[in-house]
Amino acid sequence: MATPPSKPASPSQPPQASSRPERSAGAIVRREALILVLALALGFIGMPLLIWVVGNRVLGTYTHAQDPTAGTGPARLLADYFQGLTHGSLAFWCVAIGPYVLIWLARLLYGVARPSPARL
Repeated sequence: MATPPSKPASPSQPPQASSRPERSAGAIVRREALILVLALALGFIGMPLLIWVVGNRVLGTYTHAQDPTAGTGPARLLADYFQGLTHGSLAFWCVAIGPYVLIWLARLLYGVARPSPARL
């Protein structure tokens, strides 16, 4: 099936800078919300568990500092982690929001390093 020849761009209409289709605002909001939820889930659950795995291999079994009989393992670390979050400890909050901040830094660096369409 033959396609009709495309019309030349009129002088009053500037050529499209990007061949990417336009996204609706709703699609962008949904994508950003999904990224936020996944990054926060990683920060609140995944990162403490990764810290526990590495710490368990390097430092040995995790025990509660004030009460060694309170339990060991990842569940005890998560309990202490959430307690640190409720007390407002900056270190715990950096772990929690760290994945989302790293995603934004990567996006920023990509945006700075990527050549603009005007320079192509």
